[in-house]
Amino acid sequence: MAQLSYPGPSVGGMTTLKNRPNSALLVVDEARQDGVPVVWVQHNDDGLQRETDSWQIVPELKRDGSEPLVEKQYGDSFEATNLEEVLAERGVGRLIVVGAQTDMCIRSTLHGALARGYDATLVSDAHTTEDLSQWGAPPPDQVIAHTNLYWGGQRAPGRTAGTMTTSEVDFSS
Repeated sequence: MAQLSYPGPSVGGMTTLKNRPNSALLVVDEARQDGVPVVWVQHNDDGLQRETDSWQIVPELKRDGSEPLVEKQYGDSFEATNLEEVLAERGVGRLIVVGAQTDMCIRSTLHGALARGYDATLVSDAHTTEDLSQWGAPPPDQVIAHTNLYWGGQRAPGRTAGTMTTSEVDFSS
């Protein structure tokens, strides 16, 4: 794996959040071996009700009981949740974002993070979406490709954004 370091070619710069030198991975459990905080975010609302089969985290991913779980009801994982407090407690200023749903929660959370002062990196091959083409959306592969394209060019004063592949992520630094 390539090292994830700041500044770097696709995610260089520093967060504008004071005393937040750490990175955190939202959702995927590969970072555990390097001691990187893993924060799980789980959506629930009228269309995705708590404790239903579709609400469950996919069986391939196993949350460690010591890892925080942030429950949300809006696309942006920061809205009306304790995510900011969870990240502040861990000194996190840089987020590595993965998960679902690309065209809703992932995009909203990335923008929310950048607007709040975080560096925000999208793992380009570790997010997905369902097929919403019957409602006029592009097919999932095009949604994913477009999100990777436009997030790769995002920037804000004093913060960075960008994409990297799973093989480029290395939390040991």
